[in-house]
Amino acid sequence: MNFEPLNDFLNKEQILLNEQMKGHTSFKIGGYVDCIVLPKSIEDIRQTIAFCKASSIAYYIMGNGSNILVDDDGIKGLIIKIGDTFSAVDVQNEIVIAEAGVLLSKLSKICLQNSLQGFEFASGIPGTLGGAIFMNAGAYGGEMKDVIEWVEVLTPNGEILKIQDHDMAFGYRTSIVKAKGFVVLRAALKFKKGDYDQILAITNELTEKRVSKQPLDLPSAGSTFKRPEGYYAGKLIEDSGLRGLKYGCAMVSEKHCGFVVNTGDASCKEVITLIEIIQKVVRDRFEVELEREVRIFGKE
Repeated sequence: MNFEPLNDFLNKEQILLNEQMKGHTSFKIGGYVDCIVLPKSIEDIRQTIAFCKASSIAYYIMGNGSNILVDDDGIKGLIIKIGDTFSAVDVQNEIVIAEAGVLLSKLSKICLQNSLQGFEFASGIPGTLGGAIFMNAGAYGGEMKDVIEWVEVLTPNGEILKIQDHDMAFGYRTSIVKAKGFVVLRAALKFKKGDYDQILAITNELTEKRVSKQPLDLPSAGSTFKRPEGYYAGKLIEDSGLRGLKYGCAMVSEKHCGFVVNTGDASCKEVITLIEIIQKVVRDRFEVELEREVRIFGKE
């Protein structure tokens, strides 16, 4: 593949060639990708996608890599990694306008600094704003849909749209962005002024809960499965006797059975095999189908 034309509109440091994905995902798993682009602007994103389409090169959009599993054989094509280089934040009283690459943890700190309440739930979610909107990320009773005012997206045909909150079709781990293949560019989030100390206390309490209950000491992609209606995935897995089950270096976390973790040098194949074992055992025992929340790049 010829990526030379990217130099016409991107700086050299924005183009990473033959990059190993282990260093770009929280699972620390994955082969090489032909090219990663680090956009600094909406135009960078738009032109990169246009280049890929004109050159018949497959492209993928990613944020912080905290919810993806990359195939051992890598990815043929190009990844647009929307992260630090596209993460500006502008606070306008009770409205915060932010670019898609900002980390939720950073956005949460900015809300705290400005005594804005309503984003405490997101302080421990490891992804970016764009990824969180894509899947309507949530924790501890809060979801992205609760705070969105509008979202600016890039459509597959290169059009920029501003979608109001009521048209975002947010659902459990889904949105219109996911359904229609849009790319999140920017979003406006609405909050209310609150008491700094109270916001800090809630944030600290939720952080303590997360640290005490989740296996943050080992690489993973967060919750492996979506929550089945009427059940909790972790409880079903635990009740199936699968706590600590290993396949190669992939393991059902002993701390929280809803997480599959990388205990050393796990491969994508080992993780997928373990996921399939878990799904079969839970299906056979409880007649409940566990749907994978982790996205796989390179195979699907």
